[in-house]
Amino acid sequence: MTNEVINQLITDTLEEHYMPYSAHVILHRALPEIDGLKPSQRRVLYTMFKMGLLKGQRKKSQGVVGQTLFLHPHGDASVYQTLVRMTKDNESMLYPFIDSKGNFGKVYSRDMKEASARYTEVRLMPIAQELFKDINKDAVDMVDNYDGTIKEPRLLPVTFPNILVNPSQGTAVGMASNIPSFNINEIIDFTIEYIKNRNIKILDYIKAPDFPTGGTIIYNENNFNKIYNTGKGSFKIRAKYHIKENSIIIDEIPYTTTFEAIIEKITDLIKEGKIKDIVDINDIYGINTKGIEIVVKNNTNKELLMEKLYRMTPLEDTFSCNFNIVVEGEPKTLGIKGIIHEWIKFRVNSIKRVIQYDVNKKSNRRHLLKGLEKILLNIDEAIKIIRNSKADDEVINNLMSKFDIDKAQAEFIAEIKLRNLNRDYIVKSTNEIEKLEAEIKELTDTYNDKIRLAQIIISELEKIKDKYGQERKTDILNEGNLLSIDDKEIEIDNYNTRIILTEEGYLKKIPLTSLRGNSTQKLKDNDQIKCEFDSNNKSDILIFTDKQNCYKIKSYELPDHKPSVLGEYLPSHLQLDEDEKIVYVTATEDYKGYLIIGFDNGKVAKIDMRAYQTKTNRSVLKNAFTSDQTPIYWNTITKDTDLIAVSSINKVILFNTSIINAKTSRTTIGVQLMKSKDDSKMLKVLSVNDCEFEDVEYYRIHNAGVGKYLRKNDVIKIN
Repeated sequence: MTNEVINQLITDTLEEHYMPYSAHVILHRALPEIDGLKPSQRRVLYTMFKMGLLKGQRKKSQGVVGQTLFLHPHGDASVYQTLVRMTKDNESMLYPFIDSKGNFGKVYSRDMKEASARYTEVRLMPIAQELFKDINKDAVDMVDNYDGTIKEPRLLPVTFPNILVNPSQGTAVGMASNIPSFNINEIIDFTIEYIKNRNIKILDYIKAPDFPTGGTIIYNENNFNKIYNTGKGSFKIRAKYHIKENSIIIDEIPYTTTFEAIIEKITDLIKEGKIKDIVDINDIYGINTKGIEIVVKNNTNKELLMEKLYRMTPLEDTFSCNFNIVVEGEPKTLGIKGIIHEWIKFRVNSIKRVIQYDVNKKSNRRHLLKGLEKILLNIDEAIKIIRNSKADDEVINNLMSKFDIDKAQAEFIAEIKLRNLNRDYIVKSTNEIEKLEAEIKELTDTYNDKIRLAQIIISELEKIKDKYGQERKTDILNEGNLLSIDDKEIEIDNYNTRIILTEEGYLKKIPLTSLRGNSTQKLKDNDQIKCEFDSNNKSDILIFTDKQNCYKIKSYELPDHKPSVLGEYLPSHLQLDEDEKIVYVTATEDYKGYLIIGFDNGKVAKIDMRAYQTKTNRSVLKNAFTSDQTPIYWNTITKDTDLIAVSSINKVILFNTSIINAKTSRTTIGVQLMKSKDDSKMLKVLSVNDCEFEDVEYYRIHNAGVGKYLRKNDVIKIN
């Protein structure tokens, strides 16, 4: 062993070592493929299939885990966790593939852990047979396992779009996937109609995701249309409850949380004095009961209390969608049509492979029978050859020479039992040739006929719907039908806050009491503060992006931050597109005042803040400002103020916002204040306080103008 130091460029190190690791994690571990499974899931299920667990009694989970390690050598703990999540008792999957017996924990509980694998038993659910149809007929590629000792399927030949029917979540290197589950009836109906007509509307067939834990989805058509078409976006899901005397019983909780997290959050709110109506709270999960019981004081307005809990706890949560899957060895983010299109291609290929397998088998049988047909008129000679040959090889060679047949045909004839070497047997066998030829022709015609292939897929899907279809578990509540409750009614605690936004998109909501004696802000390396301003906990925070979107967040819905934390990462929280950037953040409680936007063409818009006020709790407003111009300045004012504008040729104007007529249209192009000269642009707009001028009035205008050159002794403080 030497201590030699190898000098290498960091880019070469990344390419040689990190990139192969990243590719492996992305393609072979974390992201689902078109069959809807990750490698670990596929290996567990295939192992159970080979163990004969589609029928018969259950077997110990430990045995299944042990056998799976021959395909997935990454430790028994990870294999067992994969198995657990596919069981019906864990309730992670809308259509579980594993019939379980024993304690397998619950997806909606953080602390209810599964029993050891030696205590639990499993077998495959009936629906699992749809994962393996014709797998023994070359329906999919079979590849070597990690040490080349056995074969495993590259994908499973699923007969329905499992990729959308069961939820899937995975985090790889630099990318992630998060796909909700959908009702199998809706997915099958859409797939069948999509096969017939590619131009159908997704929302006509697929209403919304359907989760195994139920709950209620807050439905916004435009939002779901975006998710279905792009594969990205987010939606709200809330708990279901019913009222029993002085108790609120939470029957179903969002798929994204646990009942322990909900209870802990409500308990914290009670301790902080933010909720005063709750007497007691307990989980009532047991053999015959399920849910969370919240005991309240007499005369408590329970609906009002629930609205407050929805806004302040995970009883209402966000599901962020990212339909990122591996297709033919490449990760792709697809909408529902794209996923279904890829699944149909995959399914057609599997069916054609099975057809080709049958054609080959029948062709081989026909070939052998044609050889048998050639000895029909001279059976005695064939028997004589077999009897007089001194060795096995001579039998084959002599038959081939005498009857002009190949080796396979000769071996077939030589293997026929002596009792069957009679005319009746041979005639019956050779009569099968005509039947085989008809079957081969039928199979070949099907192989080459897109309509027939489509009919096979449709027929399979219809049978699956009849056998396994079920009613929705998750309800749908239209956003417009939400209970309209004023923030004052639900007694939101109000306190002063400092809002801080960084260049990289981190937002902090810091109570002013937390800033006393601690003004140092934690930031990521090379990040810096973009803007900061004072607000309060009842304000609406408005976030503008360069795609003319305005995202709205209730301030009290954000957790309080300390200066020592990075804050909320808005691109992830808001599910922004990869190329979407935040350009401005402001806050308002009463929507009074004006939004000032300065554009590089010298125009300035003054938009009444009421243009961004909505009656419903809409999370995003489209067309929040004009897309025809490039904004360079943003500000929110409650009264008119003086502003300085500087052009690219160092011309300066001073103007008061009172000379700009306020508009209620968000897409107003504004008023021309700084005219262009020699193709100049308005470079920046800033406050008078950011300048040191001997006579600021020297630059004032009352109508549009080019401005005056910056005088030698006048200074603009910021760049």
